Amino acid sequence: MLMRILFPVLLAALVQLISAAPKSPNFIYIMLDDAGYGDFGCYGQKLFETPNIDKMAAEGQKMTQYYSGSTVCAPARCSLMTGLHTGHCLVRGNREVQPEGQAPMPKNLQTLPRILSKGGYQTGMFGKWGLGAPGSSSDPADHFQTFYGINCQRQAHTFYPTHLWDNKKKVELDGETYSHSLIANKALEFIKGASKKDKPFFAYVPFTIPHAAMQAPEKYVAPFRKQFAEYENLIGKYSHGTKVKNPVAAFAGMMTLVDEDIGRILQLLKELDIDENTFVLLTSDNGPHVEGGHKPRIFDSNGPLTGFKRDLTEGGIRVPTIAWWPGTIAAGSENDHISAFWDILATYCDLAGLEAPKNDGISFAPSLKGNCQTAHEYLYWEFHSRGGTQAIRKGKWKGIRKGIFKNKEAPVLLYNLEEDLAEQKNIAANHPKIVAELARLMEEAHEPNPVFPFPGEKK
Repeated sequence: MLMRILFPVLLAALVQLISAAPKSPNFIYIMLDDAGYGDFGCYGQKLFETPNIDKMAAEGQKMTQYYSGSTVCAPARCSLMTGLHTGHCLVRGNREVQPEGQAPMPKNLQTLPRILSKGGYQTGMFGKWGLGAPGSSSDPADHFQTFYGINCQRQAHTFYPTHLWDNKKKVELDGETYSHSLIANKALEFIKGASKKDKPFFAYVPFTIPHAAMQAPEKYVAPFRKQFAEYENLIGKYSHGTKVKNPVAAFAGMMTLVDEDIGRILQLLKELDIDENTFVLLTSDNGPHVEGGHKPRIFDSNGPLTGFKRDLTEGGIRVPTIAWWPGTIAAGSENDHISAFWDILATYCDLAGLEAPKNDGISFAPSLKGNCQTAHEYLYWEFHSRGGTQAIRKGKWKGIRKGIFKNKEAPVLLYNLEEDLAEQKNIAANHPKIVAELARLMEEAHEPNPVFPFPGEKK
């Protein structure tokens, strides 16, 4: 008799306890392609408006010292997916395979989506992959439960491609359909569908805007043709035979369009009433490019920084980043914690209560909430084009070593970022001990890689 009386009470208490338990947050990682540190209004852009991105910053947090994993597409994305910097991850440069795709990651590699999937997450990717050809050992559909977008970086050099991929199904297009909009709509569909299930979700949204070719529907470009009338006869050319009239106006149109789609994502989260349980991060995969007629200097696209895509100066790797999580991240806040792409795996696992595999990252979850934060000893990058470059940041100090394929012991250039954010004054001669320490750490951070060897290393 006593159990009959107590059982309903205990059951009700258990249900209440379960419902009161904190839910694992949803994750949305929106990554633009080649947007610079100065390409958002909230980061200083004056020549076009990004009202939805600016609103996102006003409702969330600007991360002012967040770095890409690399200065070009493939290694940056590999770093994000693996939690490893380019001294440790396999993909350290852009390597194409024919007829479509890039060199793959290892088959059974633990990647961010695989880890989250095992932890009960629904995972979806919508955009550009660049880490393994269709059917390869690293097809994106083998990492994400849902994939829609562009497998190959080379195919992404036009916004009017002949096809996209829906998981492993090739979707033929007419060459006149703007692919970005298809991808954005699929991302919204995934979020809407995932929100109805009793599982958290991870949506990875690597948009291709504003990568060249500089293309956008005319209704977005037209308002800027008068503003940039002096470039109306400039023809931007890129691979796939694309030719764009006034690519300067087109860039502003592209950013206007992607700002709208970012606004659509955030508005949908509010409409679904899941905004307070969804951590959204908006960033870029590297600094601004100078291809296809794009003129980043006109737009001051790298802001106060020096360098562009393919440089390891700050303009090539420090990226504009906004963290948005209503009720958790303080509105209008700024975060100067030094972090990078390879921290995302550790951060997501921390927030989801999952065990992370060995990685180079540190969870920056405490800094999002304004709490005390563990700092990196250093951040490290290596780039295997343009003669080979290494870069390292340790606190306020930034070291860069160039031309390492000719001279592995090339001198380290030294900059104090607190006093010289633009990296204009090499002060290595004044601080020999710091230079020696950074050189030692560069050697420590680099693990030989047969696919991307340094001089003297086995291929």
